[in-house]
Amino acid sequence: MSRAPNPVEAFTLEQPDRDTLALSGGLTFTTAANAFAEGVRALSAGTQTRLDLGGISRADSAGLACVLALAAAASRGGRRLAVVHWPEGLRSLAEVCDAVALLVPDAATR
Repeated sequence: MSRAPNPVEAFTLEQPDRDTLALSGGLTFTTAANAFAEGVRALSAGTQTRLDLGGISRADSAGLACVLALAAAASRGGRRLAVVHWPEGLRSLAEVCDAVALLVPDAATR
């Protein structure tokens, strides 16, 4: 019995308003490198201060690395990128990795 091939995971990156980049779809080992490259291009061309993850349907450690790298890219450009609408699994992973304070303003004081 053969298995059906896994469908290719997809992600989208949109800018719903001037201050926000919104990611949706899968943010995994399969998509993280492309998501990072597209995110860096968008950040370098814009003024976004918020990364909305509300549309993320699946994420893993590569997805968390992508989010951290996007925040670092924004920081190098002189901006703090606040992450909003975390999927529960990704937020839990960030907490286990002690990375929430890097991504959520004032997380260290909560």
